[in-house]
Amino acid sequence: MNVLWFLLVGVIAGWLAGVLVKGGGFGLIGDLVVGIIGALIGGLLFSGLSGAVGGGVLGSIVVATLGAVILLVVLRVIRRA
Repeated sequence: MNVLWFLLVGVIAGWLAGVLVKGGGFGLIGDLVVGIIGALIGGLLFSGLSGAVGGGVLGSIVVATLGAVILLVVLRVIRRA
């Protein structure tokens, strides 16, 4: 069941990041990949702020979305260079 929640959070975070950065999602698989990588980035960046961000599914979605937004912005900068 934990894997299912992890995948669901990844899809939601990837879709939200796509909407915030690009204006649309990347499809189910693209959103999942962006969300999972974003969750890893967000987890690394916000590991010391676990109390400030909050716990549970909502906190996980927020952290993963922020990480995914950072990922997409960095990829956009690299693509333009």
